[in-house]
Amino acid sequence: MSAHDIRSAKRPDPDQVLVDIADYACRDGVGSELAFETAHYCLLDTLACGFQALDYPACTRLLGPTVPGATLPGGARVPGTSYELEPVMAAFNIGAMIRWLDFNDTWLAAEWGHPSDNLGGILATADYLSRKARAEGGEPLSMRDVLGAMIKAHEIQGVLALENSYNRVGLDHVLLVRIASAAVVTRMLGGSREQVINAVSNAWIDGGALRTYRHAPNTGSRKSWAAGDATSRAVRLALIALTGEMGYPSALSARTWGFYDVLFKGKPFSFPQGYASYVMENVLFKISYPAEFHAQTAVEAAMALHRSVKDRLDDVDRIQIETQEAGVRIIDKTGPLDNPADRDHCIQYMVAVPLIFGRLTAADYEDSVARDPRIDALRARMQVVENERYTRDYFDPAKRYIGNSVQVFFSDGTSTDKVAIDYPIGHRERRREGIPVLKRKFAASVSGKLAARQWDELRELAEDRERLAATAVDDFMALLVA
Repeated sequence: MSAHDIRSAKRPDPDQVLVDIADYACRDGVGSELAFETAHYCLLDTLACGFQALDYPACTRLLGPTVPGATLPGGARVPGTSYELEPVMAAFNIGAMIRWLDFNDTWLAAEWGHPSDNLGGILATADYLSRKARAEGGEPLSMRDVLGAMIKAHEIQGVLALENSYNRVGLDHVLLVRIASAAVVTRMLGGSREQVINAVSNAWIDGGALRTYRHAPNTGSRKSWAAGDATSRAVRLALIALTGEMGYPSALSARTWGFYDVLFKGKPFSFPQGYASYVMENVLFKISYPAEFHAQTAVEAAMALHRSVKDRLDDVDRIQIETQEAGVRIIDKTGPLDNPADRDHCIQYMVAVPLIFGRLTAADYEDSVARDPRIDALRARMQVVENERYTRDYFDPAKRYIGNSVQVFFSDGTSTDKVAIDYPIGHRERRREGIPVLKRKFAASVSGKLAARQWDELRELAEDRERLAATAVDDFMALLVA
């Protein structure tokens, strides 16, 4: 590019990345039957995560309006509560609940993330629009509209992650939640293709949160509300775009000032495929354990070894954990663990607890369990190494495995079997085994927090995919109010 071109004020055509996202967000008829079926179960799983988070004061104290009294009667409702809020803050509330316990779905590629984080913005916007339409004599959205929006948000976030690693330049994956939610919510609000492009361009210009809060020595609870912040920001940007506010066509590619040059080392994004419904069809559910996904199979392996180890803890010489390269880089953590957010991103902690207790629940990250000296004693004897096959299978688009193995060696020279698991129960290859567990997770998480009549109706809807999809959004949300 010439110096004249660099200085030129002529507005360029929108970056192709923005165009492709907008064209997909505006496309009708997106989603295979498998994608809609999976989205149905994703909805149940995501709600289960949000309702579980209501047991933790660290989460609930962040919920509600921005300031006391700033509610919106007839606005978007927050599941499990009585809050009615404007959609931006409702999106934050729902998004924070969903993500709080690190128990919702996961996508793993060059970048990882949790596409159901987008449900914060989608559900808040859908309820707001539906209640507004109903009050004005119009037709509310259906839950099929919500499922379709989920498929699109999953796809946008997931495809952007396939070959583009934001974590390697220090940016957090919630950036992709903001992008996906901005595109989908703008369209839900009635935005045109141009307005979707404008909203998404502003979402890229926002840059990205640093991953500081996910890593030692600064790991903290922001990682539990960062996605809520991202999806709520997306709703705000969508509403701004709907006013007719301008966008920035070369937000990514602008020399010196664009996203690529400022934050991505000058490298444009790479895309091995276009947008369809691949991500929802292949998304990974965290069904059994609230644990960072790279450790899911390690936890399962440790559970299998519990009976062989629980009575010989003092005799353990060393514990060998083999994992993927990403697991080594992200969750191999030694030394003191300061808080629950620190512990649920430590593979050694997530293996030690099931070896000792034969379980791993959200409560096991709290101080009351973490102060048990046996946990740190086992952590000190663990060796975490990369298994190159696990890394290859992790990146293989036909597999997307998340392999781990655990073996315990004792001071008398004996050892347990090496328990190796290629993919967890939440993987597509184990859907038949996993869906009944997902349903139990939903029931256990939600039933005790609703009135009996509400729960009975919600349970019946959850068992009837076609009926749930046809239900009006505002009627569905009414079943979630506590």
